[in-house]
Amino acid sequence: MKKKRGNINRNTIKKDLINQLTKNGNTSRYYLDLVDDYMNLWDTKNALFEDIENRGVVVAYNNGGGQSGMKQNDSVPAVLKVNGQMTKILDSLGIKPSLVMVDDDEDDDIDL
Repeated sequence: MKKKRGNINRNTIKKDLINQLTKNGNTSRYYLDLVDDYMNLWDTKNALFEDIENRGVVVAYNNGGGQSGMKQNDSVPAVLKVNGQMTKILDSLGIKPSLVMVDDDEDDDIDL
């Protein structure tokens, strides 16, 4: 059974991070570049989760030499590494993830 993942608007997250930086007085290009890095990792994380949802945690393999079977989807350990890097960037920025308040007219759904 596939779990429906909530959609959070990319621009909303980026704006929230920049707003937090602004409140902390960290608006130098270095910190804004880290926000861009964070958002690129966010895109990667979402792609990895999509792969896991589509192919599963375990995938079939066939190496062409007569060996085949099942193995862990490479996206599983990759998503853990990406999440770790995202957390490190947030620590470097000196900010914590916040609950984003979404306007009622936006199409964003958050599954808790």
